[in-house]
Amino acid sequence: MDRRSFLMLGAAGAGLAVLGPELLGSVLPSAYAADGPYGPLQLADARGIELPGGFTSRVVATSGQAVPGTPYFWHGAPDGGACFPTTGGGWIYTSNSELGSGAGGASALQFNADASINSAYQILSGTTRNCAGGSTPWGTWLSCEENGTSGRVWECDPLGVEPAVAHSAMGSFNHEAATCDPVGQMVYLTEDATSGKIRRFRPTTWGDLSSGVLEAAVVSGSTVTWTATIGNGTSFNGGEGLWYADGKVWFTTKGDNRVWELDVRANPNTIRVIYDDNTSPNPVLTGVDNIVGSSSGDLFVAEDGGNMELVVIEPSGAVSVFMRVLNQSGSELAGPAFSPEGARLYVSSQRGGTGSGITYEIAGPFRTSPPPPTTTTTTTTTTTKPTNIVLSATGRTAKNKQHYVDLSWTGATTTNVEIRRNDIVVATTANDGAYTDNRGRATGTFRYRVSHPGGTPTSNEVRVTF
Repeated sequence: MDRRSFLMLGAAGAGLAVLGPELLGSVLPSAYAADGPYGPLQLADARGIELPGGFTSRVVATSGQAVPGTPYFWHGAPDGGACFPTTGGGWIYTSNSELGSGAGGASALQFNADASINSAYQILSGTTRNCAGGSTPWGTWLSCEENGTSGRVWECDPLGVEPAVAHSAMGSFNHEAATCDPVGQMVYLTEDATSGKIRRFRPTTWGDLSSGVLEAAVVSGSTVTWTATIGNGTSFNGGEGLWYADGKVWFTTKGDNRVWELDVRANPNTIRVIYDDNTSPNPVLTGVDNIVGSSSGDLFVAEDGGNMELVVIEPSGAVSVFMRVLNQSGSELAGPAFSPEGARLYVSSQRGGTGSGITYEIAGPFRTSPPPPTTTTTTTTTTTKPTNIVLSATGRTAKNKQHYVDLSWTGATTTNVEIRRNDIVVATTANDGAYTDNRGRATGTFRYRVSHPGGTPTSNEVRVTF
């Protein structure tokens, strides 16, 4: 599908066995249980949800019931989701339906800037077992069918204006999730199967997913190469959620309860396990499933079963429980996604306590920047003047109605810098103090920062609205 046809909103060898500890060697990190960045969980609220102090929950949709303030009945079995900014400071939350036999699809909740619900509607119908998916940099939702060899990736318009389109070039298999790398211009895909592959899709033209090359990861030790012969790819035991940020792709595998980190900037690519339920001395996280990252660098992993928890993995390796849902042991948590400004988190209990799915909004003081590094000083201390990157931005609209954002900065000291839009690296460019971001006809509020490669130090944030 030509991305320009959408209303853009601007929003990872044959016969090889499933990867086991013998292939991991020294790449297993030191994940450890911790109290967490938000403190201990408090007593459950009226909805049976335990959260840290300062956080609140509300129900925004229930399967089989009209979404509050709208005539639209929310779909059953809510699963993967994502958020997209809209004009006026609001946003849209898209949500898949994992119902089978053609009863699946996806819906959308549109919120005003004050988080009140504006509308709800369907964006995909007639599909089967739409599990997770992923957002694209051009503002569309990729809905993935977990439907055996008939499973496809559907590209959906979060506004519900343009019809959804299936992309056969991305493969027909038991799809689970997708995530986009806007710098490397790849889409990464997981497969929910005991011998599933980790795939990447290289579009012929970035932004148009109708054609391209599909490849599978081949792992040797900690090194990853890619092959177009999918059957020769390394097997992973039950691929689930995916998330991309800053040159890394994180994904989960439910068959062995692991969270993986794939470094797609390393040459060659490298892979390691950052959490393993089987080797952790205190396995906080069990039943790994959907995953989402925050702008602070934390990963939030939803449990399918386990203790119905949403668990945080910090960049330091600390693992802690952020959220626990009581009296819904027959359900699973799915679809975690942050609103564009990072102050609200949406997540669903797929079957609730009675068989009907419930979609929640969690609001509170989420971290929006990485925690300061921990340093150790000795009797001799060398002080280096901190780098201070100052960014400014100007938005303009050309005669052809294309939107451009002109960025200028001072203070960066590296050869190249990273341009971040809405907390995602969209370009790595020369540190010459200027860059223009072409937003096409996308509308909404766009947040920009400039940083040294790797994300620190980073500039002040500037916002441009079209």
